Amino acid sequence: MTDVNITLRDEGGHGVYTAQVEGSDASGRLTWVERDGVRVAEHTIVPPEIGGRGIAAQLVEALVADAREHSFKVRPACSYVAAKFDKRPDWAELLA
Repeated sequence: MTDVNITLRDEGGHGVYTAQVEGSDASGRLTWVERDGVRVAEHTIVPPEIGGRGIAAQLVEALVADAREHSFKVRPACSYVAAKFDKRPDWAELLA
């Protein structure tokens, strides 16, 4: 399995989860904005050179873990994030 390091840059009302893959300069990201106390997952982007390794899923899982830890709700505006939530009924309590 590929080593992936995910970090969060929280800028207050918006932020980005970034996935850095060992041995690559490319990085994936999941961007969000806060609206009415809800984090709206706007975009998930993984460049082709690091695609196919489950990186987008790991970015969503990082968002979900933070939602549980910090008690916030998520509204998927990104179709990928929405599809992941659809497949995971155990995340339903985190949906706004």
